[in-house]
Amino acid sequence: MRGIFYFSATGNSLYVAQRLRNTLGGDIRYIPTYTGDGSEFEEIIIVSPIYSFGLPVHVYDLIPKLTKSVPVWVVLNYGGMSGGADAFTYRLCKEQGLDIRGIYLVKMPENYTLVFSVPEFYKNATLKSAPKAIDKIAAQIAAGEGCIPKRKKTKEAQYLQNRPTWHLIVKDFTVSGDCIRCGKCVGICPTENISIVDGKVQFADKCVLCLGCYHRCPQKAIRYKEKIKSDRYLNPNVREADIGKDL
Repeated sequence: MRGIFYFSATGNSLYVAQRLRNTLGGDIRYIPTYTGDGSEFEEIIIVSPIYSFGLPVHVYDLIPKLTKSVPVWVVLNYGGMSGGADAFTYRLCKEQGLDIRGIYLVKMPENYTLVFSVPEFYKNATLKSAPKAIDKIAAQIAAGEGCIPKRKKTKEAQYLQNRPTWHLIVKDFTVSGDCIRCGKCVGICPTENISIVDGKVQFADKCVLCLGCYHRCPQKAIRYKEKIKSDRYLNPNVREADIGKDL
């Protein structure tokens, strides 16, 4: 049985994971709530977005915990530039002694849109081309075809420098009067960083920059630097209720 581990805030990685399962079979596990070491599976596929040319905190922390005896494949998705994240991830897996067989890249719509908007035609074109790319990766994994990053240059230094400051972004978050205190942001946060105190949404210091609260607030009440932006992103090919769940 394959274990397909994913981290997703707006559905891109979940979509990739589900499409891989459609071809390869297996069980889907949400990384932030997973407590095992992967030894219950015969093969592991990690599906992750690229954050700042590296990995989200939960994915980075999972890798050292995985069993060394099970083959591992990693599928990374990105919206802008990959910045050598595939080579960085491969090296990290090797350093941790994992039986890493392949690292793959697939382009998905950009969701780090705090200060800019992605043109609708570009987002739609990316969504249209993604299935073919994912199915190609699935075929390679099924055939046991390894994929080792050829380039060695990465932006690891930039990633490692930026990651400790990710939590500071909440200092630029504000919550408008449109907030209805529904608690959705509280429930979807992977680090329990959000709470409602005395009727007001409050952010602590454990933000991992997933932006799930920003994109998925039903009232678009969470704003960055008080900018009024109407566009938010959610992958249209997944059920929002499935994001953050084992499937």
